[in-house]
Amino acid sequence: MERAQRLGQQLARQQWVAATAESCTGGGIASAITDIAGSSAWFDRAFITYSNEAKQDMLGVAAQTLNDHGAVSEAVVYEMARGALAHSLAHISVAVSGIAGPGGGSDAKPVGTVWLAWADHTGWADAQCFHFDGDRVAVRQQAVDAALDGLLARLVSLEKREADQ
Repeated sequence: MERAQRLGQQLARQQWVAATAESCTGGGIASAITDIAGSSAWFDRAFITYSNEAKQDMLGVAAQTLNDHGAVSEAVVYEMARGALAHSLAHISVAVSGIAGPGGGSDAKPVGTVWLAWADHTGWADAQCFHFDGDRVAVRQQAVDAALDGLLARLVSLEKREADQ
């Protein structure tokens, strides 16, 4: 909860609103954010896009991107993060797609592989691949924590840049 509280304080200070686009976390990021009282002031919406069809319909992820790279990929989470911005009132978004397990992994993408992407309304975007250990619950929790950390890091970076100007 501490991460989400810090994130909320930073969003409020910068007068930004966040949105999430989630697959393997199934709404866990949004849940962590909305556990904080007053989050309606800085959280717009969550897209729970577990299926490829939902990613396409709700976020505008291209079928070609899914076919070429698979749902658990840098290309897909970038499109998810940008789609969350395009389909919301948010200034910043985070997207996640991964293999929480216990099944579904492969040699190329083992269980615990999670891609996260963050994007904001300035056009900035970043993505990172993680390889989390543990069972399904542990993988999902680590993904939520990393998502919140990435949002917070971007906001702190922007605040420092503004202070230096």
